[in-house]
Amino acid sequence: MREEQKQSSLKRLFRKRWVFPAIYLSSAALIVAGALWFQLGKDENTGKDNVAENGAAQQENPAVPVNETVENIAMPVLDPNAVQVKTPFYDDDASEQEQEAALVFYDHTYHPNQGIDLARQDGKTFDVTAALSGTVTKAEKDPILGYVVEINHEQGVTTVYQSLADVKVEAGDTVKQGEVIGKAGQSEFNKEAGIHVHFEIRKDGKPVNPIDYIDKPLTALTDQAEDRAGDDRAATNKEKQLMPSDETAPTETEQTPADDNTTAPSDDHSQQNEDASSYKTPDASIGMARA
Repeated sequence: MREEQKQSSLKRLFRKRWVFPAIYLSSAALIVAGALWFQLGKDENTGKDNVAENGAAQQENPAVPVNETVENIAMPVLDPNAVQVKTPFYDDDASEQEQEAALVFYDHTYHPNQGIDLARQDGKTFDVTAALSGTVTKAEKDPILGYVVEINHEQGVTTVYQSLADVKVEAGDTVKQGEVIGKAGQSEFNKEAGIHVHFEIRKDGKPVNPIDYIDKPLTALTDQAEDRAGDDRAATNKEKQLMPSDETAPTETEQTPADDNTTAPSDDHSQQNEDASSYKTPDASIGMARA
């Protein structure tokens, strides 16, 4: 009896128009909710994986601080406008007049200047500062050069300060750019410069013209060194290409074939050989004694 009542109630319910649309809408809502729940769970897991991967990448490649500044090479004085170049750098590609001005006469010999000599116009002493931040590797007195300070920097760059009257640093000290390391003085090596500082920049032990790199970063020295190395390699390869191989070089018998009719050289040729042998190449070295 009860079952018949239930069936009749269901029949009456299904006869109503709103029943089936309601069932469809409820089913669709359940399907959409299930899809959204599945997608959210998948995105959450993916986000955790990305965080783990990004964290590992950050540990492998630590970020460079944004506020870290790159130093440019500075003049080794507090006020660059108060000094002038007394003796310039000796450049092999410069004119004869410029090369002559870059020679230092000491001990009856001319020496090419491997740096620049800076002095005040009034001839007074002045504070000498570090051109770049670095570590002092040498701070000692030399009987000919005066007090000498050498500072080691990054990328194989070293700055040298000579002809100092005193020093305020020691070997092993860490100095900042612009820090006073001593005072300008005189040296036996270049008396004509008076009170001055001899300033050098060396890249991998080789002196370069400081004027070419003032207000430029260390990368300028590195790029220049790489360009020179590339030019040297290109010149070496070109020389190898121009050199004849052993197979193509003519043999001695091919160059001077035997000939019974060969005649002796004439007297004119003998006279020319004597004149050529009597010619001497003048001494072109820089280190020549002053007459």
